[in-house]
Amino acid sequence: MLWVKSFHIVFIASWFAGLFYLPRIFVNLAMVDPASTAERARLLLMARKLMRFMTLLAVPALVLGLWLWLGYGIGRGPGNGWMHAKLAVVVALLGYHHACGRLLRQFERGASTRSHVWFRWFNEAPVLLMIVVVVLVVVKPF
Repeated sequence: MLWVKSFHIVFIASWFAGLFYLPRIFVNLAMVDPASTAERARLLLMARKLMRFMTLLAVPALVLGLWLWLGYGIGRGPGNGWMHAKLAVVVALLGYHHACGRLLRQFERGASTRSHVWFRWFNEAPVLLMIVVVVLVVVKPF
């Protein structure tokens, strides 16, 4: 079980690195001068590659998490309300990941109308969600 847990943590940390950085690329894309096609193309290439990479990292993170939950029974049974809350946050993170993909497609079409300030706020969501997950897993408040 410790091997599964270790790799789960590694893949989660790696996935979060992408969730933290991709919206920062969006901030830069929102600030690019429309005449700077080379800079825009470079940022879009970085964003596409990062989106692909973080999706590949999310899959084993989720599979290993399900293995821990269903295979080893972690967080199951009475007194494990923290796990239900954690799973709700994981669903929110998957929604955030999906939203990043939609925003990237908007940038690719040149249809993004949001400001760099909006993307700076959007960038804060995974930080807050990570704090909630860590507190739920470590403290197990309910």
